[in-house]
Amino acid sequence: MSSALTDLCRYPIVQAPMAGGASCPQLAAAVSDAGGLGFLAAGYKTADGMYQEVKQIRGLTGQPFGVNLFMPQPNTADPAAVGVYRQQLAGEAAWYETPLGDPDSGRDDGYEAKLAILLDDPVPAVSFTFGCPTRDVLDSFAKAGTFTVVTVTTPEEAQAAQWAGADAVCVQGIEAGGHQGTHRDDPAADGSGLGLLSLIGLVRETVQLPVVATGGLMRGSQIAAVLAAGASAAQLGTAFLVCPESGANVLHKQAMTNPLFVRTELTRAFSGRPARGLVNRFMREHGPYAPAAYPQVHHLTSSLRKAAAKAGDPQGMALWAGQGHRMARELPAGQLVEVLAAELDSARAALALGGA
Repeated sequence: MSSALTDLCRYPIVQAPMAGGASCPQLAAAVSDAGGLGFLAAGYKTADGMYQEVKQIRGLTGQPFGVNLFMPQPNTADPAAVGVYRQQLAGEAAWYETPLGDPDSGRDDGYEAKLAILLDDPVPAVSFTFGCPTRDVLDSFAKAGTFTVVTVTTPEEAQAAQWAGADAVCVQGIEAGGHQGTHRDDPAADGSGLGLLSLIGLVRETVQLPVVATGGLMRGSQIAAVLAAGASAAQLGTAFLVCPESGANVLHKQAMTNPLFVRTELTRAFSGRPARGLVNRFMREHGPYAPAAYPQVHHLTSSLRKAAAKAGDPQGMALWAGQGHRMARELPAGQLVEVLAAELDSARAALALGGA
């Protein structure tokens, strides 16, 4: 690992910030205590909600942790397309007996207020998704002593992060569960994302920054593979989603290994942005017609997803999952970190023997 990452965690294992409740203080603290780097997800929370979670995790662990922010989104959505999709979802609203949400609930996710809090009361690490902050913002975090990471999905995005002054890039392969962290949402590029190992190689040849690799990683042997490919650390989301400390809905956790859900796909059905989840009824029926409109579609479907969860119906929920979801292990987060670290050591030893 790079020396800066070594200062943050004993093992090259980062728990992905999963917005929507999974990456709660209890999960992040357990990962950090075990020697990994736990992350809070500030996305979809108010600035005060984020601040309260930061206070909470500080009461749970004295180890370093991170906070992830969503970048504000440009207003590129077609209101007419959002209106058509709203009409299509009318049957869902009737079925779940809940009104659809307001698509114009906001595009900046409280970004400026969250920046102000994190610069006033710094945390060890901050990562960014859906874009790259300005050099002024990243310089401010550097002065505050905060390690910064920008999520990237192409070598060009990695180059932009390096130019802006990021300390590291989180290289996200197409295998990853949840939203693709592309800096620009281009519908013409849907499905054209790069696999993680290819992307690590391309990014390593483009920038000089440390790489945190993420996308479908579930075992220590896979962590060894991305480290051998040039990454400094591995970030895992789906692997930690099923831990008892995770704040994910129990139906979401159970779906990871439920034989009813056999595959994942990228879809815009729930949020208007490409995101990988388990294929269910909602995704099949609405995915082909969802417009490129984030976060408008996210706000529109929010009440439906909550109502489906309350009704115990995973067929109407956003079941975000990486391609390796069937390998999920229901272990306490700290134990999972230890198991992954042991598997990593075994894989490295086997590689060393093979090369001897």
